[in-house]
Amino acid sequence: MSSPLPAADNLDVLDFPKIIQGGMGIAVSGYRLANSVGKAGQMGVVSGTVIDVVHARELQNGDPSGDLRRAYSHFPYPQMVENVLDTYFIKGGKDAKKPFKNVPSWEVEPPQNLVELCLVANFAEVFLAKENHRSPIGINYLEKIQLPVIVSTLGAMLAGVDAIIMGAGIPKQMPKLIRDLARGKFAEYKIDVQGAQSGESFSISLDPKEVLGEEIQLMKPKFLAIISSNTLASFLLKDEETKPDGFVIELPTAGGHNSPPRGKLQLDEVGQPIYGDRDMPDLSKFKDLGIPFWIAGGWGKPTMLKDALDLGAQGIQVGTAFAFSKESGFSDEAKSMVIKSVKEKTAKVFTDPVASPSGFPFKVVEMDGTASQDEVYEDRTRVCDLGYLRSCYRKEDGTVGYRCSAEPINAFVRKGGSQEETIGRKCLCNALMSNIGLGQIRKGEAEPVLITSGDDLSEMILTLTKGNDAYSATDVIQYLNS
Repeated sequence: MSSPLPAADNLDVLDFPKIIQGGMGIAVSGYRLANSVGKAGQMGVVSGTVIDVVHARELQNGDPSGDLRRAYSHFPYPQMVENVLDTYFIKGGKDAKKPFKNVPSWEVEPPQNLVELCLVANFAEVFLAKENHRSPIGINYLEKIQLPVIVSTLGAMLAGVDAIIMGAGIPKQMPKLIRDLARGKFAEYKIDVQGAQSGESFSISLDPKEVLGEEIQLMKPKFLAIISSNTLASFLLKDEETKPDGFVIELPTAGGHNSPPRGKLQLDEVGQPIYGDRDMPDLSKFKDLGIPFWIAGGWGKPTMLKDALDLGAQGIQVGTAFAFSKESGFSDEAKSMVIKSVKEKTAKVFTDPVASPSGFPFKVVEMDGTASQDEVYEDRTRVCDLGYLRSCYRKEDGTVGYRCSAEPINAFVRKGGSQEETIGRKCLCNALMSNIGLGQIRKGEAEPVLITSGDDLSEMILTLTKGNDAYSATDVIQYLNS
């Protein structure tokens, strides 16, 4: 029998702390950051986005801290761990100039070795984040990345994760998925397939008992839905099947992916999406819904924490301030580059309407030498070898195919995409791996970085560094509570 690790005293969502650290991917919100936040008495969150590839590459680097292998030793299915280590672990690490071994891309029916890697990686990330404290720990997923969602959630639940947090879409299926997995029931998740015909439905599925055994026991985590409108909140609350345990209300000033503006897309003078009154949730009305909520997106200030509490919120979710702390997953080089550019007043945050293949606006920190510059990005070989932001589409024979508007243009067009869809698209999967020092090596060099941040980047950096070149997650919490 396998039993999950203990949760944080089985806290109700109403007992969650007033500060939730943002779940920033890829691995910017890693276990070190989440653990530090948890030890400080607030809620740490790890990013589950592409975490299987992160672990595969860390293992190929030799797992120098030993943390991953130590966490794996607690995974209740040692044969899976052995398979993962046999496939990816390189004692002493690979040659720094040689490329990483690729992980298989996710499909509707993924290979067994990918399922095992995903289970082990999600488990370990949560396990390490929960060590040596009793604060709740959450894990963040993107609804846009649907294919790994069942396996990822199962792995996190094996480690006793306290909360699943999801945005970048309408996360209406997660409450039922979590309930089914907690009961050991067959789990199914409908996926979006472009070109699906009337009456057709496509889904991924998994029977946890087939994967983990008949006597598997899983504790049910809370579910927090990331939303940006009162309308979506009302929709999710209409049905017990879609009702979350709480909301994170995210404004368009938040980093990473933003919800598109409602109505016809209009751009300002520099090419950013224009958000109007219709895109701003009426925060005063959320208290009447009778469900706990946190406010995110530019609310990372002590006065705004007080404002949120006055509005009836449980607190705030903060990303940008934690993103560039010592404990975050950004590489030291990336953090130094950003902090230096902020102090020199050269860093600008641009909401790019087309960069992400997901179709959602994506915030980019514009800096010299990064993929935010067209000439840097265009010098890169156009390749899609990770595939997490691929879209599913219906092939002529009725099966599911996979394409990405950031992949080689001729391949995308051959799969039924249009050349117009590829204009301005950037390979976020590879760029975000470079942000954390795990970029793929091509022609002896790593892929260029592409940093994302909330609009309050400069204010946060200048406030928290106080003339220094670094600050800690504890400094952030002390500042927010000041």
